[in-house]
Amino acid sequence: MTQEPLAIGQTAPNFTLCSKTAEGPQLITLSESYQSKVTLLLFFPMVFTGVCTQEMCAISQDLNIYADLNASVYGISGDNPFAQEAWATQENIRVPLLSDYDHEVARSYGVAYERFLPEHQLGMAGVAKRSAFVIDCSGIIQYAESSDDPKKIPDFENIKVVLARLQ
Repeated sequence: MTQEPLAIGQTAPNFTLCSKTAEGPQLITLSESYQSKVTLLLFFPMVFTGVCTQEMCAISQDLNIYADLNASVYGISGDNPFAQEAWATQENIRVPLLSDYDHEVARSYGVAYERFLPEHQLGMAGVAKRSAFVIDCSGIIQYAESSDDPKKIPDFENIKVVLARLQ
């Protein structure tokens, strides 16, 4: 049964996920982020893949733009935090990466594949669809975009317009 992604105007489900940094593992709680800043959540399928690397490297280059828009940016995938850290180090990705290892957060946002890449006999359930959510300081979704096509990168120009409006 396919679940619809969360939409603009809905309350963003709170979560706490692990992020592995040079300083060690850290727990990041969404509600603590949006108390002072707007939050951009970027769900992506997997580390060490071409389109995901392209997307997170581009966002890393634009982190100052997002900071100027008073936005915290997080990348979320089902990979374990150690794989995320290795990938981030290898590719110079500076976006904080959060491990949704059990895929609960992707499911709560309605962006988990029932079967990821079944045409390649992978069929992995729960992998996150490439998706973007902007959450305001009250925890309400102000922008929502999700694609069944893992190669389709979110509309970051439109996201920046929404972020600028929320300042």
